[in-house]
Amino acid sequence: MNAIDTNIWIYSHDTRDPRKQSIAMQLIATTPFALLWQVGCEFVAASKKLASTGFTEAQAWAALTAMQAAANVVLLPEPDLWTEAHSLQGRYSLSFWDALLIGACIRGGVQVLYTEDIGAPRVIDTLKLVNPFLSAAKTFP
Repeated sequence: MNAIDTNIWIYSHDTRDPRKQSIAMQLIATTPFALLWQVGCEFVAASKKLASTGFTEAQAWAALTAMQAAANVVLLPEPDLWTEAHSLQGRYSLSFWDALLIGACIRGGVQVLYTEDIGAPRVIDTLKLVNPFLSAAKTFP
C-alpha cells in the first residue's frame, strides 16, 4: 500500500506549477493509496495557500471528500503513536509532524510515501520515501 503526502495533494490543485500539477494528478490517478488522517487535516489547512488561484475553502472540503472516496484505507491516529513518533523523531532527526506521519504509515502497513519533503528519496525503517517530481520517480507502481 502507498500513501500520498499533503504537498502532493496541494500540487494536484495548484495551477501555478503545471508540471508538478500534472505529475501529482497522474500519481493520484494511478496509485492505490491509503489516506492518512493527518494528511487530510493538513490538506484543508494548507489549501489556503491556493486562495490566490481561486481555490476556495468549499473546494478544499470537496477535494477532501473526493480523497476519502478514492482511498483504499483511511488511517486514523492512535494515542500510542506519540511514543513511536518520539522515537522516530530522535532516530531520524524528523520534525514532530513528519515523525507522526511516518509512524502512522509504518503502523498502517504503507510501503511507499510519495512526498516532496522529509528528505525523499530515503528509507525510514520499513517506509520508502519517494519524491515523484524527481526524474527517476516518474514511473509509478
